[in-house]
Amino acid sequence: MSPSEIPFRPSLAPAETSEHRYIHVVQTKVFIDDRPADDGWERHFLGMHGEVACWGIDVPHGEDPGYGAETDLYSLFGRVDSTEWAVAGRAVQLIEWARTHKFCGRCGEPTVMAQNDRAYQCPACRLMQFPRLSPAIITLVTRGEGDAQQALLARGVNFPMPLYSCLAGFVEPGENLEQAVVREVEEEVGIVVNNIEYVASQPWPFPNSLMLGFRAQYVSGDIVCDTTEIADANWYTREELPMIPGAISIARRLIDDWLLQR
Repeated sequence: MSPSEIPFRPSLAPAETSEHRYIHVVQTKVFIDDRPADDGWERHFLGMHGEVACWGIDVPHGEDPGYGAETDLYSLFGRVDSTEWAVAGRAVQLIEWARTHKFCGRCGEPTVMAQNDRAYQCPACRLMQFPRLSPAIITLVTRGEGDAQQALLARGVNFPMPLYSCLAGFVEPGENLEQAVVREVEEEVGIVVNNIEYVASQPWPFPNSLMLGFRAQYVSGDIVCDTTEIADANWYTREELPMIPGAISIARRLIDDWLLQR
């Protein structure tokens, strides 16, 4: 079985094992080793990757356990298998959550780790604070049929290069995922869509999103970009695609699936 096929199971306590992996979180970068750099640094159990117990370690400010060898998650992608990358992302998210929830958000008292949940609890008012997870939809909109079918791709105002991708946005309280797809597409480019189909999901630790991928079909409207978010948007055939995201993003899967669909 290849490393990427070995399942990872999140849990609160390790199974009996002699093998451990320690993901040192240096700000938002990681350094991975088979032993902790310092037994006194705060650690959080992440779960079991097969028979390997995985830990996230909060590296104090100014410390450098990797002597410069730590890497950001973008650079780590492709250097380890997809499961190991997801575990590293989990470590970064849980360590950042721990750093920012030392005190109760309701009454200000210092929090403690809950006994049977992945949560910080206030001993005074009993407020439970769970790891933050922000669901976001990402959608490939198409129009037409067959070889002439076109996909709607857009360039965000914050993209560092002339890259075009699928439309995406966070789910608002009180709406379901399909409603979020319809709203985000109309808000960002003025297009009305229907026939929304779920494709796949992806953890996205930048900083704490869960990306939910969809396909949708064009119904009506002309492209009118929300210039606060979208620099440009256009319809593209399979033969005339602009620069698109790399394999790290679920956007690439949505686009690749469409390219193979005839």
